Amino acid sequence: MSPIAPALDWLSAEIARLSAALGRRVDVPAIGATDRRGQLPLARPGVLSANRACGLVRAADGWIALNLARDEDRELVPAWLCAEPKADVWAQIRRLARQRGAAELIEGAVLLGLPAGRVGEVSGGELAPPRRRMARPAARSRTEPLKVVDLSALWAGPLCGAVLAAMGAEVTKIECVSRPDPTGASTPDFFRRLNGAKAHRQLDFRTADGRAGLRQAFVAADVVITSARPRAFAGLGLEPEAIFAANPALVWVAITGYGWAGEAGKRVGFGDDTAAAGGLVRWTAGGAPRFQGDALSDPVTGLAAALGALQALQDGGGAMVDAAMARSAAAAAAMARRA
Repeated sequence: MSPIAPALDWLSAEIARLSAALGRRVDVPAIGATDRRGQLPLARPGVLSANRACGLVRAADGWIALNLARDEDRELVPAWLCAEPKADVWAQIRRLARQRGAAELIEGAVLLGLPAGRVGEVSGGELAPPRRRMARPAARSRTEPLKVVDLSALWAGPLCGAVLAAMGAEVTKIECVSRPDPTGASTPDFFRRLNGAKAHRQLDFRTADGRAGLRQAFVAADVVITSARPRAFAGLGLEPEAIFAANPALVWVAITGYGWAGEAGKRVGFGDDTAAAGGLVRWTAGGAPRFQGDALSDPVTGLAAALGALQALQDGGGAMVDAAMARSAAAAAAMARRA
């Protein structure tokens, strides 16, 4: 059984219950987007993740997970290790990482924007993400479908949007013309499962008109879903305080690697490294961690984010849902241990 099966089952049941009260009952398995086997080449996970982009690496005092999912990540490895570039990048990482502590390695990764986490650094917690009150909206009755802006990419955020679309919300996926969601090209069938029920709009965030259009969409929405770090929104003129002042009833679902606030908001995280940080690994008899599946924190976080959105809507809005992937993974790992 998959280690995240108990978490997915619980989240699916809660989403079905709340969605029936707010719109149309959502059957999460019918969406077909909590597993991407058959959508891309996957190997048996072990020291390397199923997609071979993320590796478990021994430091001087523990283990870290480093994700080299993007070309720029590989290019940053020499700067991270203070070493010359080598053809076999993983061999170089394993050799030099053992000479440094995990905290030092993570600190350097954060500074450079590399996705990395210490194995098991996040523990416990609830599957439903925390909600932070941002405004006090006036009570209102709803006669029109929910308007959702999905500014997220890859897996977790689009899955959250797919759940809301299945509930009957009008979901618009907005992409920057210069940086579209890469899953559209890499896994087109999976992209359709996640985004086929949404309207699609492209804007150029590099222009004043594009940024103005994006802000207008945020102010007019009932729910926005994002999957970038806080600093990205400051650069776009989308500071949460200003957006909530203009739209007090908004629910902002912020999906990040480690959390929105403080130092955690500076960290980059993807599905495999945050799964390891949350303890979603198996341990060998010799005490070494191994990956247990494919980007396990993505589907858990996507459903947890959707549940958080439904809970915030039920409460009247005016809230930010802080859906951290490592925290979702830790909650799923704890549930798996109990099961």
